[in-house]
Amino acid sequence: MRLTTLKHTDPMLRRLLALHLTGILILLSPALPAQQTDSINALSVSTQPVSGAGHLYAKPRPFAFITNLPKDVWGISKSPFQKNGWKGLLAVAGSTAILIHYDQPLLDGAMQMGRNIHWQPQTDYKVVLSIKKTGGDIKLFKMPRNVNSAFYTLGEGWIGVAIGGGFWLQGKIANNYRSLQTASDLMEGFCSAAIVTQVVKRVTGRESPFERTAPGGRWRPFPSFKEFGTNTSSYDAFPSGHLATMMTTVCILADNYPENKWIKPIGYTLIGLTSFAMMNTEVHWAGDYPLALAMGYLNAKIITARHKKINRQPVVL
Repeated sequence: MRLTTLKHTDPMLRRLLALHLTGILILLSPALPAQQTDSINALSVSTQPVSGAGHLYAKPRPFAFITNLPKDVWGISKSPFQKNGWKGLLAVAGSTAILIHYDQPLLDGAMQMGRNIHWQPQTDYKVVLSIKKTGGDIKLFKMPRNVNSAFYTLGEGWIGVAIGGGFWLQGKIANNYRSLQTASDLMEGFCSAAIVTQVVKRVTGRESPFERTAPGGRWRPFPSFKEFGTNTSSYDAFPSGHLATMMTTVCILADNYPENKWIKPIGYTLIGLTSFAMMNTEVHWAGDYPLALAMGYLNAKIITARHKKINRQPVVL
């Protein structure tokens, strides 16, 4: 294993490293005071759960983040067809249709704005940790070299996994059931979001902006597994897996730590900046976003409602 040091890198890269780590720490910080507020978590069974910080958390079942996945996927799939679910479906479908109609000028405008504020559109990374291997090194960890890449990276799955790992470590050390449950929720949310978005991507087959062969990108539904794997960017734009993962992460943290009122505004701000960064670098269209955000929201609500057991009504958008 080879570790590349940042000691002699330029000040800009060090500032980007600080910005990147700050974003992770902001989302991770709800776990820091958890040991004091969660002393009630020593109870292994919740008989009278209440909302907010006073909610009683049971010790999460081992591998629940895997065994619950079929229920999560089914819950997201059936939500639009439940009572009042048509309202959310109509909102998502309407906003998606409008944005798709204007996708090309919206993308052009985002890229022009990126140039005006000096956000480089190209993704640029420095490999920090890699394993030497014949035929090419395996890149384990890379740091963004510019602001656009930093925000784009916030939507990658490993960020949520890293945050969940922090909660799990804190929960194990402090015997804190809320932290452990949050870690389980985040891992479950990452897996279920990945499954649902991948299914929709393979059904719709929309071109990514940088691979477009027509304004707004072409749609080629149901590509073969081989074709999708070979030319992924020609089919995987809709919906955005980055935004679905980020929305899931923010909503899970907000649901499990409702006393921290800043989680949503900061989380939504980061989601907005990531959305812009992905258009600036021609990875996604604006029309890829409404469904992704709805999926992430539903995903988080289904996961947290299972252990809170406060609202027993079906989860709808």
